Amino acid sequence: MQFETLLFAIENGTAIITINRPDKLNALNATVISELSTAIDAVYQNTAIQSAIITGSGAKSFVAGADISEFIQLNAPEGEALARKGQTAVFDKIAACSKPIVAAVNGFALGGGCELAMACHFIIAASTAKFGQPEVNLGLIPGYGGTQRLVQAIGKGRAMQLLMTGEMISAEQAAAWGLANKVVAPETLLDEVKQMLQIIHTKAPLAIAKVIACANAFDHTAKGFETEITAFGACFATADKVEGTTAFLEKRKPVFTGK
Repeated sequence: MQFETLLFAIENGTAIITINRPDKLNALNATVISELSTAIDAVYQNTAIQSAIITGSGAKSFVAGADISEFIQLNAPEGEALARKGQTAVFDKIAACSKPIVAAVNGFALGGGCELAMACHFIIAASTAKFGQPEVNLGLIPGYGGTQRLVQAIGKGRAMQLLMTGEMISAEQAAAWGLANKVVAPETLLDEVKQMLQIIHTKAPLAIAKVIACANAFDHTAKGFETEITAFGACFATADKVEGTTAFLEKRKPVFTGK
C-alpha cells in the first residue's frame, strides 16, 4: 500500500505502520488521520495480517502531537467534529481491532501521539521515549480519548497531574506507572515488539480477539464480567478450543486455525 504520510509493510504476518513525517516530528494532520484509518482498515480486512505495529519515523519522535496549524481557525462545532472523526475513524478503531496492535514508541509521544499509543493494545517504549498530554499549554484538552485512556492506564490522580501540568514523563516513569509495558534500547525496539507478536501469533486467534473485546469492556460495572462469561462460552464452540485442549492433554504444541 502506498501512502503520502505513512510507510506500510507486512512482515511475518505483522503489518508495520510507520508515521512518516520526520520533519514535522510525525505530527498528526488531516492526511495522517485519513491514511491511518485506511491502514487500520487493511489490518482488519487482510487475512494475511495477524497483528500490527504502529511506530514513528526517525529516532526523535513517535508522534509529537497534532499539527497545531490546522487548529487556528476552528470554532467549537468544528473542534468537536475533529475530535469525533479522529476517535471513530482511527483511535476507537485501533482499540477495538480483534488483532493485536502494539505501539512501538521510539521518541516523543505527546498530545495526540500519547493518545495514539494508548489506543493500541499495549505499549513498548524505547528508553529515549517521552510521554505527555500538554494540551492545556494551548488552552485545550485531549480530544482523541486521552482523558479517558490515561485515567484507565495510570489511575485518576496521576492522570490528573499529567493532564493539568502538561508535563512530560520518561519511558522509565511511564513503565513504573503502568503506561508502558516494557522499556528497551532504541536499536532493539522493533525487534522486541516483532518477537512478542510472533509469540502471540502462536495462540488461538479467536481467543486473542475475545481477550481484546473483554478487556475493552472493563468499566467498573458488571458489564465486563458478563462480556467475559459470554465470550468464554463462545470459545467452547471453536475448533481452536478442541485443538488447544487436545494438544495440552497429548503434550504437544497446538496448531490453531482461527476457526
